[in-house]
Amino acid sequence: MNRLLAAALLLLRFLRAIVVSGLQTVRVILKSGLPGGAPPPVALLRVRFAPMTANGAALLGCMVSLTPGTTTIDIDMDRRELMLHVLDASDTEGLVRGIREDFEPGLVALFGVRA
Repeated sequence: MNRLLAAALLLLRFLRAIVVSGLQTVRVILKSGLPGGAPPPVALLRVRFAPMTANGAALLGCMVSLTPGTTTIDIDMDRRELMLHVLDASDTEGLVRGIREDFEPGLVALFGVRA
């Protein structure tokens, strides 16, 4: 994949993720604020990421943190894992799938290394 095209697609996917996650976060906040509404389950989650440079992993961590509802707590380059705090852990598989499908392909094209 052309690096310029990879960067453009990554930016578009990131912007879409911000909007979608923002709407989901607003829904969670409003739902938990209703009478009888319970706060969502929160979690600390370890997510493995594709082989990439430290700069790529740092950018991945930043992108995840800038997406509402998630915060990167740690990046372990030896294990290739992100430690995340997740506001709504009711669909962690979907969250991980989103990171892998939306962010990783572009980051690997830009910052990928051989495993």
